Amino acid sequence: MQEKDSEALYNQRRRRKRVGRIRNGIIITITGWIILSMVLIICLFVKLVSLEKKLDRLVVGSSAVSANAYHLNGVPEIDGAVLGDTEQLLDTGQTETEEMGWEKVTPPAVGISDEENLASEGDVHKVYLTFDDGPSGNTEEILDILASYGVKATFFVTGTEDEELIPLYQRIVDEGHTLGMHSYSNKYSVIYQSMEAFEEDYRRLKDYLQENAGVESLYYRFPGGSSNQISNVPMEQLIHFLNTQGTVYFDWNVSAGDASSAYSAAEIVENVTEDVVKYKTSVVLLHDSSDKSTTVEALGPLIEALQGMGAEILPIDEDTQVIQSVKADTVG
Repeated sequence: MQEKDSEALYNQRRRRKRVGRIRNGIIITITGWIILSMVLIICLFVKLVSLEKKLDRLVVGSSAVSANAYHLNGVPEIDGAVLGDTEQLLDTGQTETEEMGWEKVTPPAVGISDEENLASEGDVHKVYLTFDDGPSGNTEEILDILASYGVKATFFVTGTEDEELIPLYQRIVDEGHTLGMHSYSNKYSVIYQSMEAFEEDYRRLKDYLQENAGVESLYYRFPGGSSNQISNVPMEQLIHFLNTQGTVYFDWNVSAGDASSAYSAAEIVENVTEDVVKYKTSVVLLHDSSDKSTTVEALGPLIEALQGMGAEILPIDEDTQVIQSVKADTVG
């Protein structure tokens, strides 16, 4: 009897150990899968942020590539489709402006080439901070920061129906900044719908700024840039129109990346300073719309970093080397 009890107790212990091993194995397996999943999620997140950062830094480069394709041998390309017959134009000596049916005009300014703009050792870096999409409450904070550093910038503004924001146009001018145009509505589907729609939007904003800031704005930035593939109208038509108006349009060659909410203030500063060192003239794309509080946070440290590099921070004026993805003189 005692032997049977001992055997039963022994078997019971073996079962307990076996169950314990199975339970521990299950726990270890589940824990391992959880840890592995977390590691994979973190790796994917880091990779996504890295890819977004690289994509933002390639904005200028991709715009330049689009611009080259856009004017391949003088023939405009929209969404990958070449308009017209390249061989026919080359054989007849026909120019793009003749093909489009307009008379060539002399552009008010011509963009500098990328090669000419590359900085060499000892060159002073001229930096133009430009803000798109304002005015907003952030514009006021940005103006306060610029004033505290004694720095002038350029604001490519849109129209606003908010009466509290209208005085900001005048403040921009009064404090020595450059007031540029970025379309009245800033709605791509509206301004790029037709040539007539673009002209109407342009004139509306120009008159609006004359009324509310007392100045004739001489500078323009296309929403999406001069090489965008969004417009229903071939961009060379819009460029030709600005040339006839004596309006200089500016793109950018340095992007802060603040169009995306993925970047911290420190990363915005890094994005700008890493590219500024490459050029003699840097036109920096920033934004001052209502959702760009990180840009406001980054502005002070950015100015200090640029000043620490010995860079000159200037507002766009008639002496500024023009940065254009699609050069004005290729259209005329």
